Amino acid sequence: MERVGQVVRETRETRIRLSLVLDGQGMAEVRTGVGFLDHMLELFAKHGFFDLNVVAEGDLHVDAHHTTEDVGICLGMAVAQAVGDKSGLRRFGGETVPMYEALAHVHLDLCGRPYLVWNTPLEGGKVGDFDVELAEEFFHGFANHAGATLHVNVPYGRNRHHIIEAVFKAFGRALDQATALDPRVKGVLSSKGRLE
Repeated sequence: MERVGQVVRETRETRIRLSLVLDGQGMAEVRTGVGFLDHMLELFAKHGFFDLNVVAEGDLHVDAHHTTEDVGICLGMAVAQAVGDKSGLRRFGGETVPMYEALAHVHLDLCGRPYLVWNTPLEGGKVGDFDVELAEEFFHGFANHAGATLHVNVPYGRNRHHIIEAVFKAFGRALDQATALDPRVKGVLSSKGRLE
């Protein structure tokens, strides 16, 4: 059975339609109006082997904050929907990805308890028109709505594009691991017998 999440979210700030196939081929069609975010989501899908479709309309006349955060929210909702009751799920995933001078470590746990640790050299600035602090907002939205504990650590890197790209690639690979089904897992992978 195909594991799919489909989300439609409309607020006074954004209108988003997002679909995610966990067991995909890495195909992405993304149109958010934020070019750099589109690029990052395409990389996420490619390296995580997810099929991702996103159409977003947001208040870009203000800035890209609401669009970026809300796409993260929708992606988290789609993951939560696609994994269902989490039976058979590996639950944990972690990956390290280099991107030229930058190195990103991303680890996550689909435990039902949202938390984000964000340690990067990003201290403001832009990549094109994209404010780099919005990357953290995206992952806050994702973690809160996927019910994921997510640790993003970039011990070094100078180029903002490289840092964020390494994070999104590592995130895709880590999420692919965490959402994988393992026949050895009976029910959910928790000594408590439930994930929450």
